[in-house]
Amino acid sequence: MDNLKLEDIAKLAGVSRSTVSRVVNGSTNVGVETRKRVEKIIQRTGYHPNMAARSLVSQRTNIIGLVIPKTTQAFFTDPYFPQLTQGVAFACNDLHLTLALFLVGNEEDEAEITPRIIRRGMLDGILVQTSAKMEGLFKRLLSSSMPYLALGRPNDEDVVNYIDVDNIRGAKQATRHLLVLGYKRIGMIIGSIESAAATDRTEGFKQAMAGAGRKVDPVLVAEGDFSEVSGYEAMKKILPFNPDAVFAQSDIMALGAMRAVQEAGLNVPRDIALVGYDDLPLASGSSTKLTTIRQPITHFGIKAVEMLKDMIDNGTKVANRMILGTELVVRDTCGSSLKNPVSVQKSDEDESALRSLEITGGMTDQ
Repeated sequence: MDNLKLEDIAKLAGVSRSTVSRVVNGSTNVGVETRKRVEKIIQRTGYHPNMAARSLVSQRTNIIGLVIPKTTQAFFTDPYFPQLTQGVAFACNDLHLTLALFLVGNEEDEAEITPRIIRRGMLDGILVQTSAKMEGLFKRLLSSSMPYLALGRPNDEDVVNYIDVDNIRGAKQATRHLLVLGYKRIGMIIGSIESAAATDRTEGFKQAMAGAGRKVDPVLVAEGDFSEVSGYEAMKKILPFNPDAVFAQSDIMALGAMRAVQEAGLNVPRDIALVGYDDLPLASGSSTKLTTIRQPITHFGIKAVEMLKDMIDNGTKVANRMILGTELVVRDTCGSSLKNPVSVQKSDEDESALRSLEITGGMTDQ
């Protein structure tokens, strides 16, 4: 039965056209028995709604955008973003949404892509990975009516809709673990001074050190950019100052740091302990498995889509924020089997606050 219309389904089911329309569009304002009868007719006839017509009526495309500030090569070589996109795609499938991916590698990409994704009628909403490259896009979004959600805490305080993990507490977990194991000269490899995630992880490191009565030695801190080579170069800068442990703000940088340690004729964890951040598959894929802070990357993508869909359906009159928790995953590189835990001065925040938390809706304090 090709070219069936709503009127045909209504006639076969013995209901009005508007009732069929409500069933097709998922409205709850339909009786259970009536819904079953209409759905049975739809299944029997193989009826498919005219999506173009539905879009005209609802002013919805059922398409959302995902904007990643990476080149195509960087996107596919950085294991974080494919995992994030997988979560986004899972949620889109469950919610019957179509995903449009936009990769922004430079200012020219942003200038070309931004007008297209902001244009009314192309997308229902946008997910944007936070980055200094995205500041122009966020400004355009703030002056438009387009529902948006930032992936990660943005530097711009005007960008009020975002989802993030608790990077401060995650860094505290990593640093306190090294402190408890008795390490004295603890260093850190920072992700990037332009990144809010790196800012928060640096703050968590400092708070944990202060809570244990320790000062941060600036010669044991070096900056990277979340890449493997930057972790390698940062560790080479720190090594002459004899660290006995290092917190790297990403797994990829941690693996670069491990390579620098090994090239210096030293051993992880016997000579230098190492903790990363992310718990990407590569963290447990090497012969010396990486102790790290697990953030729920795939779940993060799923929750982001659910939040954006709610904003599309119900409006954005209040700030929408969600903070997801982290988890310490102990493996080989922190040297737990080689060390006897020591007592560390407790901070004002008890350990239960370091466990997973999830805060949704409205304004929340970090």
